[in-house]
Amino acid sequence: MTLRAEKRRIVWAPSLAAPDRMLTLLALALSGVGLLLVWSATRLSGGHGLLLRQAGAVGAGLVLMWLVSRVDLRVLRAYVPLVYVLALLSLAGVLSPLGVRVNGAHSWIVLAPGVRFQPSEFAKVALALAFAVPLGELRDGQRRPGFGGVLLALVLAAVPIGLIALQPDLGTMLVFAAMVAGALLVSGAPKRWLLVLGVGAAGAAVAAWKLGLVRPYQLERLLVLADPGADPGGVGYNAAQARIAIGSGGLTGKGLFNGEQTAGHFVPEQHTDFIFTVAGEELGFAGAALILLAVLALLWRGLSIARHSASPYGTVLAGGIVSWIAFQTFVNVGMTVGLMPIVGVPLPFVSYGGSATVAGLLAIGLLQAVHRTKAMQS
Repeated sequence: MTLRAEKRRIVWAPSLAAPDRMLTLLALALSGVGLLLVWSATRLSGGHGLLLRQAGAVGAGLVLMWLVSRVDLRVLRAYVPLVYVLALLSLAGVLSPLGVRVNGAHSWIVLAPGVRFQPSEFAKVALALAFAVPLGELRDGQRRPGFGGVLLALVLAAVPIGLIALQPDLGTMLVFAAMVAGALLVSGAPKRWLLVLGVGAAGAAVAAWKLGLVRPYQLERLLVLADPGADPGGVGYNAAQARIAIGSGGLTGKGLFNGEQTAGHFVPEQHTDFIFTVAGEELGFAGAALILLAVLALLWRGLSIARHSASPYGTVLAGGIVSWIAFQTFVNVGMTVGLMPIVGVPLPFVSYGGSATVAGLLAIGLLQAVHRTKAMQS
């Protein structure tokens, strides 16, 4: 079958297996909780504007999730080169006059007054699709990717990571590295490649230091991680206030919309990168733990989809997406409780942010596509 015929051969729901309802429900629940927390964090300062924007992003993401989940995975595979090239062009566009700097990173493209998007979020989707090709499409007789396949996957990952390093966006670079490591692990590639990846990451960190790509504020955040009490009124302010807000919630919290730290906006960016502090204060340990349990359940469903995929491509794709969500959740929650440096990554499905929300729900659609195509082929 030609590539053009394969692209036209869209297989809709009657020919595919039923979706994973638990996966969908978990994504919906987390998005719904996120809307409530965003409303609580912004209602006193911005009215309903940010809530409506986030609701629009959730709605758009759900539509894309539904559409992608209804397409045969083999059809999606045919568009991978185009998606990857578009992702690279958008990342390069960030460095052009179209790009704007927000919170120290040149990571956004302005489409119109008040309308902007973050290409690196959608590049995560593109990267998951792209490096699954050399790692998941094996030749006859192969049980795991060979040297050439792994090397090509690393090259495909290195290009967008390099563009993100120029922004610079340390948090997204770490997420990309975690995605590559997870994909290599589930693909069955020799474990020495993980060592190669680690050495390469260390070398890239040294190079970034020498080339001046590491900003002073990023180094200061690392120092705060080593000494949480350092400069609580300056560079350590965010971390200190985050811990205060979470700790004040106790076991059951102060109640939704009743958080004093949240109402006073003591924690900067509390509706985006620090949304977990709102959950900790207003919902308490119990509510915050339920959010994390929901994320863990979603990750478990993703791993199950990866494990039972009939095609190696689907396994690697699902593994990359699960690694993305898992690592980003760990970093986001970790930086609010003092276990990780503040690197500016959102909590998947919960934090405010149109680009991140749409990309995350799109990734759930891809997991559904893997699940449904797998079930049809088995």
